[in-house]
Amino acid sequence: MTSTSTAGHVRAAGHGGAAEAGGPTGEAYVREWVHGWAVSRAAAPPEPRPWGWWVTVGLPQHVGRYVFGGIGEGVREEDVRAVTAAPAGRGTQLKIVADPARVVPWFAPGWEPFGEGDRVMARDLGAGDTAPGPAPSGYRLSLWTRADVTRVLVTTAAGDFAARGQVGVSGPSATVDQIETAEAHRRRGLGSYVMRHLHAAARAAGAERAVLACTPAGRKLYTAVGWRDVSPFTNARYVGTKD
Repeated sequence: MTSTSTAGHVRAAGHGGAAEAGGPTGEAYVREWVHGWAVSRAAAPPEPRPWGWWVTVGLPQHVGRYVFGGIGEGVREEDVRAVTAAPAGRGTQLKIVADPARVVPWFAPGWEPFGEGDRVMARDLGAGDTAPGPAPSGYRLSLWTRADVTRVLVTTAAGDFAARGQVGVSGPSATVDQIETAEAHRRRGLGSYVMRHLHAAARAAGAERAVLACTPAGRKLYTAVGWRDVSPFTNARYVGTKD
């Protein structure tokens, strides 16, 4: 059983932390990311909680996730302690837009952080975000939109996977997600090519800005195509205790 109801009684977190870059407030970055992510992954709509949201995902190893609405100094210690101390099931994850060094010490037993150096990034979208030209020589592009999600797939001429990405649009914002380039096809500009298509698709769908969460490996790519850093990002999963 997950702790969605018990943790829902935690006192409201301070969501008004200032962003590390211009644009929306910290709270807006997190709100836009969680709603766009739910659209992208076809998860259940985020359920508001006093400290943020609960999102039902529905996968065996990722049943659902807690997402705190604060950012940086706006994340309250008492909220993190209360949420992680409430009953939780394996397959429950936790996402906090704050430095792990600050928030991980507040976790109750049974919660395991994962990932290192992850960040939240953001980018404004504008008239200059138009779709790039044909796929690079030797590759093929597939692009399709269903509901509010656009997917981009790049394959070789023979049909082998080369790169992919997707974007979920929620109102005036979009969440870029699932960016991947096969190892054999890296450093050929495919990641940038996919990102430019996603920027254009999100803009065409009415989004004015985009947000993503990334690993250190992806940060260089995103910076190169106009993304700015917002905040460190903490991931954790419930693994249970030995008792």
